[in-house]
Amino acid sequence: MPNTPGTPGTPGTPATAFTPFAEKLLTVPPPIEVAGRHIKRYHVTADPGGIAPDVEEAAYAMLPKLLPEPDGTPPATFVVLHRGGDDGAYLNAYSWVWDNVLHFRGAAAGQPVLGCPDRDPTHFVTPDTPWIGCVWELPPILHERDAWVRHLLVPQVPDLNAYLADSLPDGTTGDRS
Repeated sequence: MPNTPGTPGTPGTPATAFTPFAEKLLTVPPPIEVAGRHIKRYHVTADPGGIAPDVEEAAYAMLPKLLPEPDGTPPATFVVLHRGGDDGAYLNAYSWVWDNVLHFRGAAAGQPVLGCPDRDPTHFVTPDTPWIGCVWELPPILHERDAWVRHLLVPQVPDLNAYLADSLPDGTTGDRS
């Protein structure tokens, strides 16, 4: 989600606090199942230690509230859990519906600009914003689109398991062209 004032790379941040844009680390934990849906996971953070377990646990506890009702489409979702450079944490859930459409719901914690009640990165709420992700959260979308087409739309027999096994590799959020 957004880079807040005082966060490196944020427009409007005083020049003395400016840090050039930098890609973040992207890790890919194994898929999980939540509320009958298969969930592919991407984690984004600048911290080489990864996302703190309490933040991850709180985010995934919120996930059922972000998922759509079943509609006959194979029940697959991919999520991006992003730990910002400040107190913010963001969970973006992109679910396949209507055979070839992405349904989006997001949650945020620790980011008052988005209506979070405090700066606690484990206190997730569902902001009412039309945003679908920031520059660090977007790289999985193209890969997931292509994987969905490759494994579920092109073959005569859709292969959900092949889709679930097809993720971006661990690395950074950039250099994917």
